[in-house]
Amino acid sequence: MDVAARKVTLERLGLAHFGAVHENLPSARLVEAAVRRREGMLAENGALVAKTGKRTGRSPKDKFIVEDDLTRDTVDWGAVNKPFSAQNFENILDKATSYLGNLEELYVVDAFAGADPRYRLNVQVVAEYAWHALFARQLFRRPSREELEDFDPEWTVISVPGFLAEPDEDGTTSETFVAVDFSRKVVLICGTGYAGEIKKSIFSVLNFVLPTEHAVFPMHCSANIGDNDDVALFFGLSGTGKTTLSADPERRLIGDDEHGWSDEGVFNFEGGCYAKTIDLSPEKEPQIYGAIRFGAVLENTGLKRQSRAVDYADRVITENTRVAYPLEYIENSVPDGRGGHPDAVLFLTADAFGVLPPISSLTPEQAAYYFLSGYTAKLAGTEADMENEVEATFSTCFGAPFLPLPATTYSTMLSEKLKEHGTRCYLINTGWSGGPYGVGSRIDINDTRRMVRAVIGGELDKAETRKDPNFGLNVPVEVPGVDASVLDPRQTWSDKESYDKQAKDLAGRFAKNFKKFEGEVSAEVREAGPTA
Repeated sequence: MDVAARKVTLERLGLAHFGAVHENLPSARLVEAAVRRREGMLAENGALVAKTGKRTGRSPKDKFIVEDDLTRDTVDWGAVNKPFSAQNFENILDKATSYLGNLEELYVVDAFAGADPRYRLNVQVVAEYAWHALFARQLFRRPSREELEDFDPEWTVISVPGFLAEPDEDGTTSETFVAVDFSRKVVLICGTGYAGEIKKSIFSVLNFVLPTEHAVFPMHCSANIGDNDDVALFFGLSGTGKTTLSADPERRLIGDDEHGWSDEGVFNFEGGCYAKTIDLSPEKEPQIYGAIRFGAVLENTGLKRQSRAVDYADRVITENTRVAYPLEYIENSVPDGRGGHPDAVLFLTADAFGVLPPISSLTPEQAAYYFLSGYTAKLAGTEADMENEVEATFSTCFGAPFLPLPATTYSTMLSEKLKEHGTRCYLINTGWSGGPYGVGSRIDINDTRRMVRAVIGGELDKAETRKDPNFGLNVPVEVPGVDASVLDPRQTWSDKESYDKQAKDLAGRFAKNFKKFEGEVSAEVREAGPTA
């Protein structure tokens, strides 16, 4: 490691470190280090399999934003964005860096967050684990050798799973602590081995910086592009199909999770993909399955002891099994991570009640309503401490855990973009049909793919629709290649009275949830919700 580079790293952290500092190692050396340090094992397919420990998902109850002059009057404080004092943060940061300074080895990754050079952040990840460094290397955008020579870190992410906070002394809620300090430009992650916290913390940073400093709309969505340069966006929370549906062999993948929409079009924040792997199969998700090879990082998946074959059906540790891999592992990806203005926007929801239509076209007002609502099902294991296997939830803008600013900031930006570029918008239910979760079955992925392709291809622009009596949505009567009976959720239930009751219940949940926005939106948007 270059001495000057090491000096910059140590000065930036403010620590005296006498062990080995490994900076910007290639993937192969990080894999070697992880295996040597017994952080993970190599699977038969070449991927590194690691365990995250006690925390197998994000820890929203332990996440904070430092309250100071920069954030006090701008952050939307509440249950999601919880304030933490600057002094307490500094105390924990001092303890964490002391812990880091005493490690025999630490790993540093310099990377970009954002494919558009005008808006990207220079991010330095300092990790206790070699496999966390590999994760960061694969998930963020990798600078060239020349770019690394002049790399000047703007933000630092410190990941120390082995350092445990002390709630009584530190003012935290548990031994796990995830906090963003916008003034110091530091993210501190303690007491959790779940690597997703690294990428999502920087996503939260971008959700604050881009709207306030650059008027760029940050989005929790995947994106792909067709042969005619037609861009499609897929909004949705974990488990709704963002990664699966955007990884289409007939289209090129821009990115699977985080993007910005600027005056020139969309751009990926990341350089990799972070996909769920539970029950993964080459038949249903061939691109993701094929991307799991040497350099990829599998989290919490089952691994057969003798053969080292991966068992994607293994739920012993968690339902939230994951894989991280570079974007270029998808053959038809877009190397520069950029595309033009979207032609189609799709809101994905996994309806656990089984009553939403599988596809609906949205008016601009309905788009604003359903974007602010962000309804989906919170699937088991996505977050730590979930009590139920599946829980219906409303996550504002399909990304509430990552939005530091008021929700209407993002919904207004979306509405303006849709109107400015004439982008059509659809709601796609990738959830259940024929009954609620546990009774009905998941809507067939092949039917969902056909619906999505019909939307993107413009086949439904002039299609005949019917008005859903409960939600007021415009539902196509026919979609090429899809059995018409699938399009009417009521007809898939054997007990029609139970469907009616369940549909009215969900419509009421929408109305109750939206009350918090009623004073902040127009009458047209307020009236665009369920009619039941």
